[in-house]
Amino acid sequence: MTFKQIQVNTQSSIRIEGAKVIYFDPFRIGAETHDADFIVITHSHYDHFDPVSIKKVRKKDTVFIAPSGMESEIKEITSGERLKLMFPGDILQLTGLTITAVPAYNKLKPFHPKHNKWLGYVLEMDGIRYYIAGDTDAVKELHDVKCDVAMVPIRGTYTMNARDAAGLINEIRPAAVIPTHYGSIVGNPGDVEAFSKWVDSDISVLLKLGVI
Repeated sequence: MTFKQIQVNTQSSIRIEGAKVIYFDPFRIGAETHDADFIVITHSHYDHFDPVSIKKVRKKDTVFIAPSGMESEIKEITSGERLKLMFPGDILQLTGLTITAVPAYNKLKPFHPKHNKWLGYVLEMDGIRYYIAGDTDAVKELHDVKCDVAMVPIRGTYTMNARDAAGLINEIRPAAVIPTHYGSIVGNPGDVEAFSKWVDSDISVLLKLGVI
């Protein structure tokens, strides 16, 4: 199981291609593709909300999905029917896919406070459930996530670290996991080695960072 339809760029910039082309947190995008049916934003930090990269992948009818607390920032880019704002727990039914908003926050660190209501997402498309965590610790609400493949941050500093991320994955038990949020702004390849060691052997660890 390789999940070839998933590409990961710097940090947590993810592209999934299926019935629709969906970008999560496009960041440091090189080529101008203008192929995004949906652009989904987890929160407002610069490495997740990058208007320059957004401009390179959006097209005239791209739909944007973002946390409700980002309304002012997102409305500088789009509005009306092409803007969908979500709170944790919201479910959005769209043609060809379903998106569920999942909490994403730090327990004790100040970087991603719970009251901001920033998000991760579970995407259902083509019979596959994808979990895109955004920037979060391994908080209690995430233990109810059900997915086939999970994309989770592993570096620590601003998010859960490799050991905590592996513990979450061993709890929710996807078929595969893709580590993110390492190797550029924070982290190094050693984080991946530690994470892979702690993930149960029956869960595939796929290394895709830097493919896109």
